[in-house]
Amino acid sequence: MRTFSRVAALAAVTVAGASLAACGTGSTTASTTTTSASPTTTMSSASDGVTKTSDTFGPACGQIPSSGKGSLNGMASDPVATAASNNPLLTKLVAAVGAANLGDTLNSQKAITVFAPYDPAFDALGADKFAALAKDPATLAPILQYHVLPTRMDADGLIAAGSEKTLQGGTVKITGDKTSGVMVNDAKVLCGNIPTGNATVFVIDKVLTPAS
Repeated sequence: MRTFSRVAALAAVTVAGASLAACGTGSTTASTTTTSASPTTTMSSASDGVTKTSDTFGPACGQIPSSGKGSLNGMASDPVATAASNNPLLTKLVAAVGAANLGDTLNSQKAITVFAPYDPAFDALGADKFAALAKDPATLAPILQYHVLPTRMDADGLIAAGSEKTLQGGTVKITGDKTSGVMVNDAKVLCGNIPTGNATVFVIDKVLTPAS
């Protein structure tokens, strides 16, 4: 298994991101209005995976703070680990990233995709297991790496691809659509297409488990 620092050289948040959770008040879905005369479409580019705050979608986007550094607008220009650290929904993801010493690595990446479990997803692991992982970076780091893709992708790109290889080396499967719901393996996307300075973030409702 490649180490996170050599493979990514990365970046969750995780954060948060992630555990994390959801998108800003006043955000619109990707299907909401586009101006025909606009020089850019709702998605900046199908190839670069860069999104705007107006591209966010999902049932929990309204739970993201509406203002401040942890809001959609507040996170948009910060690198992903920093963006996640400002979001009150991603505190467990941020703690995990810190315990694995991956924050600087994630922030240094130029273009990545992060599947960010929100806090209840980490809570579901149980306090004892979370505490044990936090004390075992060698075990925790590959789990977090499995939540990161080495390329930046938006929801349309992920859905079209169907599956993608993660920094951990394993593959995640993407199914569904933005209307009925997007799934990453067995985790539901609660809020997707969240832009940060160097990553597109998808808040999910479960911690993904790489195959052994």
